[in-house]
Amino acid sequence: MKKILLLLTFLISLQFSTVSAQATLEVNGVTVPRKIEVQNKTMQLNGAGGRSKMWLEVYVQALYLSQLSQDPKFIIDSDTEMAIRIEITSSMVSSNKLTKAMNTGFEKSAGSNLEELRPRIEQFKTLLSDPITEKDVFVLWYNPFDQTVNVIKNEVVKGKIPGFDFKKALFGIWLSDKPVDETLKKHLLGI
Repeated sequence: MKKILLLLTFLISLQFSTVSAQATLEVNGVTVPRKIEVQNKTMQLNGAGGRSKMWLEVYVQALYLSQLSQDPKFIIDSDTEMAIRIEITSSMVSSNKLTKAMNTGFEKSAGSNLEELRPRIEQFKTLLSDPITEKDVFVLWYNPFDQTVNVIKNEVVKGKIPGFDFKKALFGIWLSDKPVDETLKKHLLGI
């Protein structure tokens, strides 16, 4: 009986170690890496999920952290490396629609800081103004060393926006008390 129990325990632990060792995760048909590296900094996948609008899947998003957490306030307030990866999954997404959605998200997450952030939000939107096509991948990487959000599209750095306050508002779009999508928030937190 002990041998059977030991074998069963071994097989279960082997199954879990195999799953956690996989290099990618599949979310709504999109391959999401479990780790990403930006400027020689490696971050771990915290969670991933899809964003839908009007029954249409528009993008798959993943949250990468240097210190995994399920606490949205901790993540927003953390001055550590982190990144959001967004892969566009619909040809219906345009730069105009994406920037409008970002505007709405910033209005919800920035609160009383909105007017102070407005010039940087406008600068951020210009970095998203190139045409967008299905399978485009955006990485919004926060670098705590110079407190900037780096906007990367298809592995090309488009620019960076300064300010820890901007980072908090940006990540708050998906993680604040008023996220753009509550289900996506839970997926990003790994809940």
